[in-house]
Amino acid sequence: MTDSAGKNLVHGENSHLDLYKGDEFTDIHCHCLSGLDDGPHTMAESIELCRMLVSEGITTVVATPHQLGRFDASNEAGQVRQAVRDLTAVLEENHIPLEIVPGAEVRVDERICRLLEADRVLTLADSGRYVLLEIPHEIFIDVEPLLVELSIMGVGAIMAHAERIATLSAQPSVLLRWLAHGTHLQITASSLSGHFGPYLQRAAWGLLSSGWVSLVATDTHDLNVRRPRMKAAFESIRAKLGDDMAHLVCIENPSRAITGEDILPALIPDQQETTR
Repeated sequence: MTDSAGKNLVHGENSHLDLYKGDEFTDIHCHCLSGLDDGPHTMAESIELCRMLVSEGITTVVATPHQLGRFDASNEAGQVRQAVRDLTAVLEENHIPLEIVPGAEVRVDERICRLLEADRVLTLADSGRYVLLEIPHEIFIDVEPLLVELSIMGVGAIMAHAERIATLSAQPSVLLRWLAHGTHLQITASSLSGHFGPYLQRAAWGLLSSGWVSLVATDTHDLNVRRPRMKAAFESIRAKLGDDMAHLVCIENPSRAITGEDILPALIPDQQETTR
């Protein structure tokens, strides 16, 4: 993989990823705020969920409650920011070393750009750079017009749990058009380990192995079924695709997403061969 200067970002002595010395994770997709959506119901549950995130080596979390869709007219930006402040205060009181920053999982909607301008829906970490989009997996929606509109605003789209969007694997030409507009794919750690069934596991690994995935996140909702599993995902990616790919999608790019930096792409294998 190369940057604009032609340096190899996945392999080689000039790799930026080689400079990373730790395995501290940033989670860009997590439902950790209580009482807002289908995440924890109480603050006590939020606290225990955050303890579990810390045990997974996660140090920074983007709280991403659902916005729009069935949560239309609720969970607006100001409410989410206040909930983040409330949880942060409780974590400090309980000496839980986890940084929470505001964000949202935004259901695809033709109003998104207007709502971003009106400060009603949130970008990741409130940085103004990336929006985490949720696309219905039951039906096909071509979101290219929205992606174009977002790119004009200088906002990049990150597709949440891309392995669930069945048409991405079935219609790669659609995916390539989306990626051409600066779109990035996020897959879920638990999908890689098979906790959501073999179909989603195959889809997640297929997208990742094709070089189309930029980020892995937990999409944590609770302490049982939808728990973090970031360590397991990281180790599985290391074993199958190498250290650099694991660092890229689990550490480097998630960190870049919340600081508003460019997310680095992972090229498909035959492209990698031509850049070595």
